[in-house]
Amino acid sequence: MTPFCRSTVFALLASTLLAACGALPTRGDEADSHAIPPSPESPLARIAQDSTPEPALSGFRLMAGGYYSLDARIELVRRARYSLDVQYYLIQNDRTGRLFMRNLRDAALRGVRVRLLVDDLNTVGGDPMFRGLAALPNVEVRLFNPFCCARQSVVSRYAASLGDFRRLNHRMHNKLFIVDGAIVVMGGRNIADEYFARSATSNFVDMDVLVVGAVVPQLASIFDAYWNSRQAYAVGVILGESPDAEEARRDFNHLVDDGDQMMSVKVPELDMMGHQLIGAEFDVGRLQLAWGTARAFADQPAKVTAASADEARAMSVQMNVMDRVAESKQEVVISSPYFVPGTAGVDAFADLRRRGVKVVILTNSLAANDVPVVHIGYARYRVSLLRMGVELHELSRSGVQRDEPIAIPSMSLGRLHAKAAVLDQTMVYIGSMNLDPRSDSTNTELGLFVHCPELARDVTRAIDMSRLRSSYVVRFGPDGQSLEWQLLGDQSQTVLTYEPDVTPLMEFRNMLLAPFVPEQLL
Repeated sequence: MTPFCRSTVFALLASTLLAACGALPTRGDEADSHAIPPSPESPLARIAQDSTPEPALSGFRLMAGGYYSLDARIELVRRARYSLDVQYYLIQNDRTGRLFMRNLRDAALRGVRVRLLVDDLNTVGGDPMFRGLAALPNVEVRLFNPFCCARQSVVSRYAASLGDFRRLNHRMHNKLFIVDGAIVVMGGRNIADEYFARSATSNFVDMDVLVVGAVVPQLASIFDAYWNSRQAYAVGVILGESPDAEEARRDFNHLVDDGDQMMSVKVPELDMMGHQLIGAEFDVGRLQLAWGTARAFADQPAKVTAASADEARAMSVQMNVMDRVAESKQEVVISSPYFVPGTAGVDAFADLRRRGVKVVILTNSLAANDVPVVHIGYARYRVSLLRMGVELHELSRSGVQRDEPIAIPSMSLGRLHAKAAVLDQTMVYIGSMNLDPRSDSTNTELGLFVHCPELARDVTRAIDMSRLRSSYVVRFGPDGQSLEWQLLGDQSQTVLTYEPDVTPLMEFRNMLLAPFVPEQLL
């Protein structure tokens, strides 16, 4: 989730800032628009149709490696003929963000309709980029659940809108990318260097999936619901219309064309799952995919204006996911970077274990978590989960440093960001949702349930690359009370009796915060 409002929430709670409350501008009369149906004149639409064995099926390609996932997005944008519908929680003004935005510009200049919807929390420093793209022909940019003013920093935005904190604490966490109404990329990744293994300091272990077939219209309808919602504002309403559109376009071109924007690594011909580059399959005219049936689901956009947690929870995709998990008969494998199950989640896992269902959970260790306070909520339930027989794995950031097969550069730290579940080796959930209170009652989320044993094998394999090679298995020590961490992988003899890779300062800070952290904000 990276630069997320969790840390901002706690900073604001501790702050004594007094600021004048700003008012959100009138939304204006943004005209509704809708997805353009796939056209037989679109090469991508033809490839998707030619690759589909039966109309009721959907096809899937898991993209576990960051380089390949970025390459797939760029290939799709460059081959788009009619439409690009783009929805993200975060598009960073970095090498990856500027590469992506430049290709959106080039598509628009070819006549492709571009609709870009971005959550407004992490647009700090990116206003010229979004304003400049919106100044191009064939492009509309909208900001979801925007801040009114004081756009210099996240803290200044909140400080100027303290009276509107309840609304602004809710964010659009969806990630959705639809090309020519025919091919989709969705899952856990935002658009920034660290989601595609391009950061020199820390990178996310993540996954998303390329999708074609019967489920695509469902995803297109979800995009339209958000795009046309009252929570989506034209970028000009929030930032003000550019007095000189030509100057805005020149500034945008300078930003995205100059400097090191291109991928700095050569992408090998096969990814870690054995798939060839997607562009090679586009050139042949047929995609090699795993086929199954699927259903897409998402929170309602109005969840961000819910008057209470219960009202928001009634719109939550987490209810759908946990209902499916509870129906499992043999095995549940979950990857959730922020894992705060709450008492209801603990009860659900306890019921599974009583019925003999194996439960395996991969989450971040304290050291690997990019939002360390979230570990406080997880740690509250760790002992209870272990006592009922849940198998807990915590990603080792130092283990990922050594483990090249996970596609993390050897000089960077690794953090788990993949949100997925495999149920009974046949059913897959993949999407933007964590198993935590924020996904349940605060943020909006998007997900897919797919019945496809082949995709289930791929997702399990991707999770196991982290779980078995670069994680600590958490267990009870010889006394049956204290915890210990055994590092799996090359150093499987390493057993620790304390939180691994954690500095004394980090432990001390979390210890001080633990009694005061509201779990609902994690």
